[in-house]
Order: sequence, then C-alpha cells, then structure tokens
Amino acid sequence: MDEFAEWVQDRDYYHDQIQFQREVPARRPVTQSCTMNPKVTDLLGDWGIGELYAHQTDAIEAVRTGQNVVLATPTASGKSLTYTIPALERARDHDGRMLYIGPQVALINDQEATLSDFAAPFDDVSVTQYTGALASDERQQARDDEPCMVLTTPDMLHCGLLSHATDIWRDFFESLELVVVDEVHEYRGVFGSHVGLVCRRLARMCDRLGADPQFVCCSATIGNPREHAATITGQPTDSFVLVDQDTSETGPTHWLFWQPPKYDEGDAPAGAGQRRSHHGETMRLFVDLVQRGYQTVAFTRARQTAERYATISSDTLTEHGESNLAENVTAYHAGLRDDRRAAIETALHTDECAGVWSTSALELGVDIGSLDAVLLDGYPGTQMSTFQRAGRAGRGTEPSLVALVASEDQLDQYVIKHPQELFEQTPERAVANPSNPHLLQLHAHAAAVEQPLRTADEQYFGPTFPDIVSGLTEEGELSRRQTADGLEWQRTASGRAVNPYNQGLRTITERTVVLRVRGGQSDRLGELPFDAALRDVHPGAIYHHQGQNYEVQSLDLDRDAAWLTPTESDHQTRVQYEESMTIEEDVATKPLATRDDVTVHFADVTRRKQVTGFQRRDHRTGEILSEEPLDLPETTLSTQALYVTLPPGLERLMQTMSGSFEGGLHAVQHALVATFPLVILCDRRDVGSVSTTDHPQAETSALFIYDSYRGGVGLARNGYDHIEGLFQHTWELLADCGCSDGCPACIQSPHCGRANEPLDKRLAATLTMALADPSRQADDGTPKSD
Repeated sequence: MDEFAEWVQDRDYYHDQIQFQREVPARRPVTQSCTMNPKVTDLLGDWGIGELYAHQTDAIEAVRTGQNVVLATPTASGKSLTYTIPALERARDHDGRMLYIGPQVALINDQEATLSDFAAPFDDVSVTQYTGALASDERQQARDDEPCMVLTTPDMLHCGLLSHATDIWRDFFESLELVVVDEVHEYRGVFGSHVGLVCRRLARMCDRLGADPQFVCCSATIGNPREHAATITGQPTDSFVLVDQDTSETGPTHWLFWQPPKYDEGDAPAGAGQRRSHHGETMRLFVDLVQRGYQTVAFTRARQTAERYATISSDTLTEHGESNLAENVTAYHAGLRDDRRAAIETALHTDECAGVWSTSALELGVDIGSLDAVLLDGYPGTQMSTFQRAGRAGRGTEPSLVALVASEDQLDQYVIKHPQELFEQTPERAVANPSNPHLLQLHAHAAAVEQPLRTADEQYFGPTFPDIVSGLTEEGELSRRQTADGLEWQRTASGRAVNPYNQGLRTITERTVVLRVRGGQSDRLGELPFDAALRDVHPGAIYHHQGQNYEVQSLDLDRDAAWLTPTESDHQTRVQYEESMTIEEDVATKPLATRDDVTVHFADVTRRKQVTGFQRRDHRTGEILSEEPLDLPETTLSTQALYVTLPPGLERLMQTMSGSFEGGLHAVQHALVATFPLVILCDRRDVGSVSTTDHPQAETSALFIYDSYRGGVGLARNGYDHIEGLFQHTWELLADCGCSDGCPACIQSPHCGRANEPLDKRLAATLTMALADPSRQADDGTPKSD
C-alpha cells in the first residue's frame, strides 16, 4: 500500500491532495487458553482457530461467572465467539436459552448462519431467527421448533415476542439466561431510547416468569461503553465488565487524508464550492485501486450517490479496457432486495466482486471477508463510524489502505485539518434517554398489554412511572384494581384504538404524511414525518425520488396526504422559515469554565417553527429564480436544550466592533451544530439551533442547541456537560478556514431557514475565541498577536 500511495502521486489528477499520512503498525496476536467442549475445539480447529484471543477468553470467563459484559473492540475482532460459546454450553447443559438482538435483518442472517454452524455437531441445540422478513408460516415453524437460540430485531421483540411471552413463547422466556445486544452503539437518540424501554419491558417480563438473564453487549469503540450498555439494557453500570483491549492480529494499515484541490480562479462551475467534488476524487482513487487488483469498498452517504458512482466507475473501467473488472463493480445499500444484498456479500467474501460503492449498510458486522482498501467518500460523521468502516480493510497480516476524502462540509474540513484528533482524542459518547416521558408513556401502555402493571414496576421505568400510570388511568387507557398481589393496572377495553404494536420503533411516535402520485399505476410513493413534509412537500416543492422529479400540487393536512405529479423541471426548491424558543424551566445552570461571566443553561423548552415561503433555485448555479410565500401551520416541539447567555459587557463589546453582531451569533450557531458530533455521537440533524440577539425571557442575547425529538433524548444534556469542548472545536474550525467572509467549510449551512443571512465570520471567530480561550483576546476584543 505504500507503493500505491507513492504511485498515485504521479497520476495526472494529483495536485498535492494528500494532506496527511499515517501507518498504523501491524499487531501480533495475544492468545489465552480457554477450556471448551472438545467438539467446539475441533470445529474451531477446522476453521483455522487454535487458541482464542485474550480478550475473547476474558469475556467468556466473565459470562461464565454470571457477570454482564460489554465488548468494545473493533470490527473483525471476533466478538461473536464470546457469547456463542457460553450460549452453547448452557443450551447443552440445562436447556438454557439465548436471545440475540441485532439492528438489521442482514446481520441476523449472518449471525444465524454462524450460530447454526456451531450448533451443527449437537443434535439438542437449535437456532432460528424470528424477524419481520419471515413469512407467517416460517414464523410459525420457528415457534414450533422450540429453539435454544432466537435471533430477532428490536422491532420484532417489541411487537412479536413480548406480546406473546406468557403463552406461545413462555417456555423460551422462562429459560432465558443470556441476552446479546449486538451493535449496541447503533441504539442512540430516539431509536436507542425506544430500544432501552423495550429492554426494560424484557427484564420485567423475565422477572415475572422467574428468569434473570445476563446481558452481553457488543459495541464499536465509543467514549462511554459501560454507561451506554447500562442505559440501553436498564442494568446497573457497575454490573458490566468492560472488555476493550483488542488482542487480535492485524496487518499494517496505511491511512491517507485526501483534500480535493481548489478550483483555479475562474475555473469553478457556477454554483460550485471552492474545491473539486469529493465524489469525483473518490471515484478516481476507486478506479485506480480496482484496476491495480485491490478489492475496494467506497463508503458514501446516500443511496443515489452509491448507485451513480458505481455506474460511473464501471464505465470508466470499461473505457480503460477493463471490461471484466467493470462487470464486477456494483452498489450496495439497504434499498436493495435481500437476495441481491446477500449475493453481493457472498461475492465480496469469495473475491468475485472487485469493488463496491456502499452506504453505511456495510458498516455493521456482516461477514464479507476482508478487503484490501476502504475509501471514505466524505467524513462518515463520527470517529466511531470512521473506524468501523476502516476496519473492513485488512486481509490477515497483509497491509491495507484507508483513504478519507474530505468534502467541503464544516465537519470534514475540521477533521482533515486536525488529523491527529481522529486517532488521539477520546471517542464520542453514545446518548439515549429511556426516561423521555413521551416514549415512556407509550411503552408503559405496551407493558400493560403484556402483563398488568404493578407499583414495583417503577424499578424498570423510573421515578416518573407513577405519574405516567396516573395519566394513562385518567385518560381511560388503564383501569385500576386491587388483587391479592396488590394494586394492578390493566389496559381497558375502551382504550386507544391504535394497537401499540402495529408500528416500528422508529416511527411509532410520528405523525406522517402519505405521498401520492396523480395518474400513476400505484399512487402511493411513500410517507414522510409531519415536520419533514412541511419542509419537503409543500405546494410547489420539487421532490426527488428514485431518479424521478415530482412537483407537489397540493398538501392536504386534514387527510395528511400530499399529491405529486411527475415533472421535467430541474430546478430546486428550498423552504424559508422562522424559529423561536420559549424557555419553560431551567433544569440546571453553571458558569462557563473558561469564563465565569458567561452562563450555560440546560432547560425544558418549546421550539416554535413557521415555514414562511420557499425559493426556486437553478440546480446548476444556485441562482434564486423566484420566491413565493406559504401559508402553513406553525409547529411546536417540546424538548430540551442547552443555551448560553452572554453578559452585558461581552455583548456590548461585540456590538461596538465593526460588522453584524446578529450575523456573528448566527454564524456561531451554524458552526457549533457542525462540530457537535465531534463530542456527542449523533447526526447533525439530531439537533437544531436558534440564536437571537434579544431573547425576551433571558433579557440578553442567547444561543440555543436543542434535541430535535419530542421530550429530548439526552443530546443537549450531554452538550451542556461538555460545552467547553464544543466551543473549543468551533473556534478551531473558524480559525483554520482560510476564507475571508465565510463558506460551506465553516459557517454556511444548507439547512438554514434564513438563506444564510446574515452571517459574519470575523465576529463569529472573535466571539468563539472569547468563549473558548479568552486569554487570546486583547482588551478591545481582537485576537492578541503571538
């Protein structure tokens, strides 16, 4: 791979793109003996496995002694053996059962095959999956088989297993001893909060049936693995043994950080950014790697990008006279049929596939063998995800290549200009909030369907549980009765008409709008959450779906339906909106550690948002073609936020400097959201922001960062705890960007409802420096000269 890095620098498209190189050296394995059933030892020997890695043995022994375990080691470090061997032992010894919970059916298919291979020598051990991908007769067969090991998704556990735990699944739950929560880092935000509450319902049901299972959680490298495993499972943090030292064998990995070159003056296409497309740069590297015989996966962000650049890469290889290779390049994403995804996974494993453009769908632990090279088409958004994808590269002890190709996005530019932080800073923290009152109400109601609620259930659902039950009782959803076991609450026959199990966990709380096409063979195009519908399918909007453009004719909010028609128009539309924030109650306050005259707050808030109009823009140049007003309802969101209020002295100083103080505060708002995922494991769309120079309640200027989910999911709370680090990252982002007035790499946001007006980069940099490192600020507010 060193040779490729040298060779690529002689290519005609190379213009000093390599900004940073680092080789992570090969690692020798550390093994440790582990006593196992002779048949298991023989089976492992057939697979070329002699002794286990030390971290595998440590985890197995911890499970054997009855402890909860969380494994936080990289991709391909052999985590699955650590629960498979104990599960097999218990199944054979006393019919102990295991429940495996995985986030995707593709991963479950893979794990079912592995577990079945292990169970094959033992006639008394059976493995099955129970997912929504099975037909009804297949699910019936799975139940009839009385399996020792059941693999399922959080959704199917929620709606298909717990709802029948006391009848058709009773024997299984009464004998349940081991619960495996795989890819636990995937359970964050609102989805993770749902999964956390499903796990609490699981623990409650097991307790009712006399079972007390252990939990084994498998995670990528995150900043808080024990804490997050405890949050999701509902088990005490100190009950988890952490195994995070990877002792597996790897070859050397050569890292490249690739910065697309700037356009020559006057050479940039109209509407383009300062730099050449990162997609094009990734495509050139992909083609060169594949052509030189390196099996490569390029990870990109969107399905359509994966499809488009797989086609372009294939066409380019054909032009180079490599038709055989061109035929073996494809795209992989969750939108493909199950059989197509399985065929690609097999082709990668057997080296029949030369290269793949993939979304995050290949990031999880599906077995595709090992690759020669991984290209990251844009920073994946988190340190965790970056190393998960990078871990796909590496064939045994052979060298591998990982190349990060940066986009002009603020986060990408921060990472490529601070490469050491990717390797040296503490990984991001995963966040979920099972105490969210809105979600808690839904799951308490579902739990009452499974088994009557009792006062002792507070141990699973937390201190607000009595209030939740009282509220549901007052609403007529639950009825109270006195029994020999004490007070119980049951679901009433006249309760809500909506079955608590008829929606997936990702959509259970959302009002949605159905998209329908006039004149089509099938008029249903899909659906969107209500807030997204106001943004994307308002009257006049151009909506893109599967390569086709549609124009929205009408949005009927009484029936929650939008009517679209195909169009040849190629312009783009972008909404404009106004946001405001009402502070309901301050939950916590503290002075900013870097300067005690600035106050940081964590509060319950209500965000109000009003879509006021939209712009039509030329898709090539970005030129505004027209603007139209919209009359749409205001939406409100009860959530949680961190907010910062500026003291009068600092505010006056900013206002006396030349420039726009409002624009400076607005620019800080954008940059702070852009760098938020450097500290907290989230997508930037998981948080929103509002800034104002005169908040009526705070009686000063204020900057808000809020959770984009009703009730909050813990992101703002964690941001409050780590606000100093957030300001430091934001200051470095602004200081490092070489533009003069602001650009997409620092303060401009494609999601801004005010069309990025006003923005003032100079004042934004001065303000964040005053907050992050006031020692660098002179008395007049300007940076001190070094």
